[in-house]
Amino acid sequence: MIISLVGYMGSGKSHISKILSEKLDFRLIDLDKEISKRNKLAVPEIFEKKGEIYFRKQEREILEEILATEENSILSLGGGTPVYYNNMEIINHNSKSIFLKASVATLSERLLKQKDKRPLIARIADEDLPEFIAKHLFERNEFYSKSQFSVSTDARSPEDIVEEIIEKLYH
Repeated sequence: MIISLVGYMGSGKSHISKILSEKLDFRLIDLDKEISKRNKLAVPEIFEKKGEIYFRKQEREILEEILATEENSILSLGGGTPVYYNNMEIINHNSKSIFLKASVATLSERLLKQKDKRPLIARIADEDLPEFIAKHLFERNEFYSKSQFSVSTDARSPEDIVEEIIEKLYH
């Protein structure tokens, strides 16, 4: 089984996927890291040097490749992955998709601390961040909500979130 974690940046995909993969003894795959490794460039550099369209094509190819393997894996997707092509369709068709849902307040709080590591929001003024997230989330929720399962991450421990995911998948 492949378990795909879907959600906005800062929703906890990387962190939760790590704990989930250890707990289930599944292979951990981070889609952005895979793209980065194959291109020998960090994701922000790919965007800068080759453009977003190139990145999205790479993302789609590597996503298809990963989803075609039948091994037990936890796949942590990029925040934008579900939005492009018919990615959400193939994610749902070839894996169990879990939407890690977080409120604008939670996301703003988490992302303020990581702005320098996030090219998408690095240049946005702190006070404008919640509005940016709210707009962006509104556009992306249509895709995220196509996930087979949804788990709220607001004010919850990662262990608690992982328990709920396992509960939903195996019971």
